[in-house]
Amino acid sequence: MAQSRTARIQRKTGETDVSVAVGIDGTGRASIDTGVPFFDHMLNLFARHGRIDLEVAAHGDIEVDFHHTVEDTGIVLGQALREALGEKRGIVRYGSAMLPMDETLARVVVDFSGRPFLEYRAPTGVDNIGGNFAFTLVEEFLRAFAFNALINLHVEILYGRDAHHMAEAVFKGLARSVDAAVRIDPRIADDIPSTKEVL
Repeated sequence: MAQSRTARIQRKTGETDVSVAVGIDGTGRASIDTGVPFFDHMLNLFARHGRIDLEVAAHGDIEVDFHHTVEDTGIVLGQALREALGEKRGIVRYGSAMLPMDETLARVVVDFSGRPFLEYRAPTGVDNIGGNFAFTLVEEFLRAFAFNALINLHVEILYGRDAHHMAEAVFKGLARSVDAAVRIDPRIADDIPSTKEVL
């Protein structure tokens, strides 16, 4: 690549201190430590299946609950991805994935449009994962990520029963759709894929 598509962002608040480094043209290497084991697992999946090299170090008020840590990590990861993409010259822009996980099927579609939006459709009343990771945190992460990466993100769990499987299908689907969208299309390597000529 002529341009290194990497970024490092740190964000510190009264509730969290989050540092994220991304390398878009990576192999899926990951070093993740958020203090929330299930969330670490999901971010490792995102890196591996998205072929994004990812470092995340987050220290938050997890003695209160996991909400601030999960949301703020989504914010910083979105910001880092946006910075690493720069003007988005030559990217495919759109990506989608249908991701099965045992009894679960999830659909994830993304547009690196510069216009943030999240449409999220999932079962309600889903049990916590591992006893203490609220399934609703998946949506909180996705919203923070989408609005800070400036992407249009649609996520739908078509069916599923197991909370772990549903969350995993979403994170893997997000990884695959992001990977597809940020690839360089050699036919338009110097162009921005929009009639507006800006994304």
